[in-house]
Amino acid sequence: MRLTKPTLFTNIPVTCEERDLPGNLFNQLMKDDPSTVKGAETLMLGEMLTLPQNFGNIFLGETFSSYISVHNDSNQVVKDILVKADLQTSSQRLNLSASSAAVAELKPDCCIDDVIHHEVKEIGTHILVCAVSYTMQTGEKMYFRKFFKFQVLKPLDVKTKFYNAESDLSSVTDEVFLEAQIQNITTSPMFMEKVSLEPSMMYNVAELNTVDTAGESESTFGSRTYLQPMDTRQYLYCLKPKQEFAEKAGVIKGVTVIGKLDIVWKTNLGERGRLQTSQLQRMAPGYGDVRLSLETIPDTVNLEEPFDITCKITNCSSERTMDLVLEMCNTNSIHWCGVSGRQLGKLHPSSSLHLALTLLSSVQGLQSVSGLRLTDTFLKRTYEYDDIAQVCVVSSEVKQN
Repeated sequence: MRLTKPTLFTNIPVTCEERDLPGNLFNQLMKDDPSTVKGAETLMLGEMLTLPQNFGNIFLGETFSSYISVHNDSNQVVKDILVKADLQTSSQRLNLSASSAAVAELKPDCCIDDVIHHEVKEIGTHILVCAVSYTMQTGEKMYFRKFFKFQVLKPLDVKTKFYNAESDLSSVTDEVFLEAQIQNITTSPMFMEKVSLEPSMMYNVAELNTVDTAGESESTFGSRTYLQPMDTRQYLYCLKPKQEFAEKAGVIKGVTVIGKLDIVWKTNLGERGRLQTSQLQRMAPGYGDVRLSLETIPDTVNLEEPFDITCKITNCSSERTMDLVLEMCNTNSIHWCGVSGRQLGKLHPSSSLHLALTLLSSVQGLQSVSGLRLTDTFLKRTYEYDDIAQVCVVSSEVKQN
């Protein structure tokens, strides 16, 4: 039989108004019932524990425990008893027996007991196969098997979303935000003990699921992290490439492995469950052969007054050297200061150069920095960069005030 924790006794409250025919009879009977909660007799959930009445549900990530008993119902002594317990899944067969040694003899009305445990890692149909072999006093070898079939259900529904945040500051380049949506699809509440992200070797992770309150870190979900049935909770993580990978422009591109989620929960009377997702993957943003990013730019600038920005140009190719020419095209609001068509020289594979530029705006408000063009003279290919960043343009009188 399966070993599970007991459950709280539930009763069906039967009550009526005092003006009804039974009067206060039903209410008094519920108060006298030892299974009800004193002072809250109309609640269905009582204070007493009951042994499991059925096999119950088994969920992925929980530990399946079973008690196996082989009893000698005959009046003869049998010898060389071997008890074997296997768990058959859709993909494998596991031996769960604690011991593979045979018992020398089993007398009448005696039994051989064994308790097996297994952390369930597959959903679907499972079959517990219990096989017993023994030898009669006559020397005849006997053998029989019993099958116990059960279903393993899915406890959680996990969905992930990735957000690429290309930062303007070189110290926090190419951040990736992971949103994990976790839904409880069981029929009972869960206590979420831990939800963490184990990053791959290329990333460092920062959990964004706490807030600082009076100098102490507090969960955004409160002190009681219960997840009710069919409720969904969002967890957020920020991943940053490690320095040795962030400096190599051609390393983090294409499909990259982010890491895996580790989820630990408890249900009912403390039954523990744990799930680990497979490796999460995301499509890294493609920058083409040449990548242009802003290193420094002011937030607010004066109208018709020059201001400086610093650009970083990276050759994302791993094998081709580029010879670049910079062109600056004015827009209706943004005007570039300097010589357009400037030679930047050769840029080797996976290397970068920093470029200081000056521009001014003739229109107030939030203006977009656009109009940069890079041309590779080797391939005669031009790369256009518009909407690189935004600056707030104000009049000098407003800024001084």
